[in-house]
Amino acid sequence: MTTGNPIADRVLAGNVRAAARLMRDLDDRQPGAEAALRALFPRTGRAYVVGLTGAPGAGKSSLTDRLIAHHRAHGRTVGVVAVDPTSPFTGGAILGDRIRMQDHALDPGVFIRSLGTRGHLGGLSRSTSDVVQVLDAMGKDVVIVETVGVGQDEIEVANLAHTVVVVAVPGLGDDVQAIKAGVLEIADVFAVNKADREGADRTVRDLQGMLELRRMVAARPGDHDAAHRFGGALGLAAPDGSWEPPIVRTVALRDEGIAELAAAVDAHQAHLETSGGRRIRDAARARAAFVAVLRERLVQGALERLEAEMGELDAVAARIAAREADPYALADELAARLRT
Repeated sequence: MTTGNPIADRVLAGNVRAAARLMRDLDDRQPGAEAALRALFPRTGRAYVVGLTGAPGAGKSSLTDRLIAHHRAHGRTVGVVAVDPTSPFTGGAILGDRIRMQDHALDPGVFIRSLGTRGHLGGLSRSTSDVVQVLDAMGKDVVIVETVGVGQDEIEVANLAHTVVVVAVPGLGDDVQAIKAGVLEIADVFAVNKADREGADRTVRDLQGMLELRRMVAARPGDHDAAHRFGGALGLAAPDGSWEPPIVRTVALRDEGIAELAAAVDAHQAHLETSGGRRIRDAARARAAFVAVLRERLVQGALERLEAEMGELDAVAARIAAREADPYALADELAARLRT
């Protein structure tokens, strides 16, 4: 059964070139790409999405490479979305994660796509979700999303992945990092990579202490911050109190602990299936994706209206910088016009 869209039909048929071109066009926001994505949407929702996040230098790319090999050895097809930082000056990105995964370049069961952030915050690219959908439609069993690695507020991956693996490593910064809010709170599985280094035991203890603190806070009645932790603009699903994130030691370069890490992810997947958590996470993902599309549409419409009625954005910005215009009044005026 065809979709009526020739590009989408080629993607569903497993045409790698068609998929690569569609991903590029989606990232470049080319006309026609969204129509193909719409045609593919009913055929998505089957892939299991795993997010890998953590500080730069933690070894996320090496872990991804080893996880690909593990899944392929077990007969699973794999898609990878590796997000690299974009230069704020040139707009270019090195996209070096592909280099680290060259062993899988000729494997037809693996598709690796690198994306630049293009100024998007939160550890992902604005088109990451779209590319994940294309990989899903291609029939990939597992999709691994490796974030850019920007720091503690890199939590957008929690809106995209079913299981989030937070990668920690001994020797990167103060041990107090292990108890700070942000990226560590979204972990379903912890991987302490480069566990052959000195300080690995301390890193594990710090993470165990952070988990114990999280349990104590979650059990506290009437917690003032409870209403602010989840939901809101991010739309994150609250963590399942019945799941205790395991801590797995790995040495990716020596292929140590990879089977244990994959088993921990599989265990979390099984837990989500039996507890109904996957349905909750899918709903949270859908909410976040819809809000992102809606926000982009509204901002684009507002900027077009601004240019038509108030002048180009740069000219308006110059008036605001010169204190000749009030940005709040202009925004209120523009929002009121969009509502009419």
